[in-house]
Amino acid sequence: MHRGKGMKFVGDSRVPVSKRKHIPKDYSEYPGKTEAFWPNFLLKEWLVGSVFLVAFLCLTAAHPSPLEKIADPTAAGYIPLPDWYFLFLYQLLKYSYASGPYTVIGALVIPGLAFGALLLAPFLDRGPDRRPSKRPIATGLMLLAIAATVYLTWESASQVDWEARAESAKIVAEADIDKESEGYKLYQDKGCIGCHGGNLEGSTAGKALVDNGLDPEKIKDIAVNGQGGMPPGMFEGTDEELQKLAEFISSVTSK
Repeated sequence: MHRGKGMKFVGDSRVPVSKRKHIPKDYSEYPGKTEAFWPNFLLKEWLVGSVFLVAFLCLTAAHPSPLEKIADPTAAGYIPLPDWYFLFLYQLLKYSYASGPYTVIGALVIPGLAFGALLLAPFLDRGPDRRPSKRPIATGLMLLAIAATVYLTWESASQVDWEARAESAKIVAEADIDKESEGYKLYQDKGCIGCHGGNLEGSTAGKALVDNGLDPEKIKDIAVNGQGGMPPGMFEGTDEELQKLAEFISSVTSK
């Protein structure tokens, strides 16, 4: 075989031949649809972030975070309650299928499925359309999550006695109390301690008596005739005991 003869070259049309480099087009080729990242886009992001930051700082200055009294595991009258953004989970744990022996379902399984669906959303619905009606799976899951969160939060908030909750968490001034005094023993023996606390700090059943600002005569009248949530006839004893008890309660002041 002579050189150059009998040889055939076959080209494959499926492989495109192009000398152009794969360089993305410049943003100027898409007028009105894109913009430069620096400084146009980044500056807008900074401005929006600054507005929200200033608004948040103004909100915290106008409405500071409420403080509660020091945590006390022995305070049976305290009403625990999570922050508002966890109220829906708090309400979920009240139902029979998510509490008691099924607490794991309410605390781990159901929230795990919800967050798992959120993580798998890009894989469950890969449609290119942006209209909610064209993406039924993603839209349905999102509407279901919003409806469940709003309903559970509303149910939880409507079942809370907010006045009693605020009273149980209120910061009460500490007082130097002589627990060996005759007045304190009467306070303890007559059952006052059950509603007003061992240090007169109050509870959900009775108000705090530290710095009450009442004179002994007014305290005697309340003990006999009642006031507000305190029914009449709560005190049972002699007039002398009532006088000593009233003087003791009136004398309790904060440090």
